[in-house]
Amino acid sequence: MTDPARIAIVTGAARGIGAAVAHRLAQDGHRIAVLDLDAAACEPVAEAIVAAGGEAIALGADVADETAVQSAVDACAERLGPPTVLINNAGITRDNLLFKMTTADWDSVMGVHLRGSFLMSRAVQRWMVQEGWGRIVSMSSTSALGNRGQANYAAAKAGLQGFTKTLAIELGRFGITVNAVAPGFIATDMLEATAARLGKPYDELLAEFAADIPVGRTGTVDDIAAAVSFFVREEASFTTGQTLYVAGGPRC
Repeated sequence: MTDPARIAIVTGAARGIGAAVAHRLAQDGHRIAVLDLDAAACEPVAEAIVAAGGEAIALGADVADETAVQSAVDACAERLGPPTVLINNAGITRDNLLFKMTTADWDSVMGVHLRGSFLMSRAVQRWMVQEGWGRIVSMSSTSALGNRGQANYAAAKAGLQGFTKTLAIELGRFGITVNAVAPGFIATDMLEATAARLGKPYDELLAEFAADIPVGRTGTVDDIAAAVSFFVREEASFTTGQTLYVAGGPRC
């Protein structure tokens, strides 16, 4: 038996991991609200989903803006139906060593990752409670365990793991599961930005990372989308409050 179709909101879905997750959940039969800062940037992803036989809309919102978040969630409910799947994927990096990191660097990363996930989860959970079913999956990172030059990003991603466990406790009795996926080194434009920051060719950086990964390669966006797909399934209803490290090996 296939899972029933649900309405899913995927944040940060204009490209990279978010776009891959949107496509995967659409393939699983869900209707998708593709959300990012600019609705126009989301249109190609939504159009590709529709062209493949799915149903999707593009929404624009800054996830750190309370009013914008509520408007986007309301628009999703009106155009697609009650959202009962939320993927908190929106994220940014502002990497620097602590003594060089500005307050703005700190606040902007916290705003998108932590405040954004809080605002989105709070806005969507009322629909999940009403429906008696829900799935929240937030994107953490192996950087949650500490990573040089990423005090802000590491703190935000570690915070999401605590946020996940707390929501799992609070929302479980309403049929809502809350989990996190923590990617390792994934080939995305964000990793390209890291290569540029380090002054290394992108391919060279990927090869260096792959050499330290037991499976012998860096990850792909589809690897992460597959993990998210599992957490969203009906058969994952007894798995909640967990962080799944998708990093190609046991050392995270």
